[in-house]
Amino acid sequence: MNNTYKRQLSRAGRIGLQVVAAMFLASVAWVLVYRWVSPPATWLMLDRRAHAPVGKGYYGIREEDRRINYSFLTIEEVSAHVPLALVAAEDQRFLLHHGFDGDALLKAAKSNMSGGKQLRGGSTISQQVAKNVFLWQGRSYVRKAAEAYFTILIELLWDKRRIMEMYLNVAEMGDCIFGVEAASQQYFHKSASKLSPQEAALLAGVLPNPLRFRASNPGPQARAKQQRVLRNMRRLGGPAYVRTLLED
Repeated sequence: MNNTYKRQLSRAGRIGLQVVAAMFLASVAWVLVYRWVSPPATWLMLDRRAHAPVGKGYYGIREEDRRINYSFLTIEEVSAHVPLALVAAEDQRFLLHHGFDGDALLKAAKSNMSGGKQLRGGSTISQQVAKNVFLWQGRSYVRKAAEAYFTILIELLWDKRRIMEMYLNVAEMGDCIFGVEAASQQYFHKSASKLSPQEAALLAGVLPNPLRFRASNPGPQARAKQQRVLRNMRRLGGPAYVRTLLED
């Protein structure tokens, strides 16, 4: 009986290791494919298509009209002001860190523990790409661990140029509107290649809550964020920064 139990335990252990190895290899292959291939959709896109978001300030699309607005462009096909604005708004140490920004996380933790009215996030652009492209919606320790895992993978297997290219295409910029090209067509009625610094800063400025703050009808908070993003864009060095990103 004891030997039988040991054999069953050993067999279960081997099967468990095989499952873990298969999952690891599948995740690496998935990330490698997306280094060159644009995602046909993300989990968030599918969720938005199936279920309307809810919350204060949400201005939604009627259920019968819901469809995904998404068009993938290379980084060279968008205005140079766009990646600059995204870094200025979301992750000013993007070219310096390897997926995680300890300083940003510490500042976010201090701000949140101080009892501020609005929770502050410390996620980098790399973490947001990992979350938006590879993971489901929700909050749990399992999901945070998976986010960290995929962040490490994309930092190892992609360059910064590809991470930024993915981010500017899959970031949610309105209800069922994903990526800068869809947002530019929706809000400014022109291609993302023709966005001005002010327009790029406005799109980047509403990213923390694109379902509440609308680039098509920005209020005082969105305008104030736009001005902060523009100042950060100038401080980063403007087009020179973007050339560094493209040469990565």
